[in-house]
Amino acid sequence: MRDLVTDSGWRQAPRIRDLTEISLGDSVFQIDGTVVPVADVCLGAGESIFFEHHVMLWKDENVAMTVMTAPGGMKRLLGTLPFVLSVAHGPGRVSFSRDAPGEVIVLPVDPGLELDVREHAMIVASSSLTYSFEKLPGLQATLATGSGMYLDRFVAAQSQGLLVLHGYGNVFDRTLAEGETIQVEPGGFLFKESSVSIDMVTHKLTPPGATGNSAIQAAKGLSSRGLSGLRAAKALRKQGLSGILSGDVMQQASGVVSGPGITLMRLTGPGRVGIQSMYMNHGAA
Repeated sequence: MRDLVTDSGWRQAPRIRDLTEISLGDSVFQIDGTVVPVADVCLGAGESIFFEHHVMLWKDENVAMTVMTAPGGMKRLLGTLPFVLSVAHGPGRVSFSRDAPGEVIVLPVDPGLELDVREHAMIVASSSLTYSFEKLPGLQATLATGSGMYLDRFVAAQSQGLLVLHGYGNVFDRTLAEGETIQVEPGGFLFKESSVSIDMVTHKLTPPGATGNSAIQAAKGLSSRGLSGLRAAKALRKQGLSGILSGDVMQQASGVVSGPGITLMRLTGPGRVGIQSMYMNHGAA
């Protein structure tokens, strides 16, 4: 396949032809379709994969199913993350898809490599990977993403693993050099290598030429017009009590207090990062 790279350095993903097969041990992963892609897995005897319940599309009668407990306890409830994950055991076929358009990417994970993935992006992972999660710390992360952003962490300890992700819209990836930084809208973040660090930065939006106290007064003047408060109130009325923790409501409410601004994720290399061109708020859904 052609290796397509934008002028700004982003590589288009996935670079996989329809019906391409990827082997891991005695199992074969095949990517089907384009609009709402499907990951079809032919499991070898004694091999297994894990996934969230609702992404399974179909399976052979003889494929055995169990569950694995996810780490984190009550913290996962606040992050709308599943308490348990499903496990499928070979031999046999099982298929997966997300209920939304987008792209599927297949990431080989070599021993010693750690990948951090935004919550609900995983479609399926080989059981050779260990699974945990991390929450981005700080008030800025909470205001930008509602109850906070949780990252699923996948690690290949002894042997190579395979991770299949779904990105909404189109997916792009890029490898950052040592110390190189980019700023990404939180909804656009998809995955990163653990060597890439994350912190949140907020840019205050003020009229051109405004400085010092005049900039603060201008920001307060904009927020006092009530538009942000009205939007937050409408969102709360529409979503009910669950809307209190939604990213939209939190950002609108913070805008009323501090004035208009935008909070972005600052990613610092070295390492590979991936973004998606569309975002779906799972908490609101």
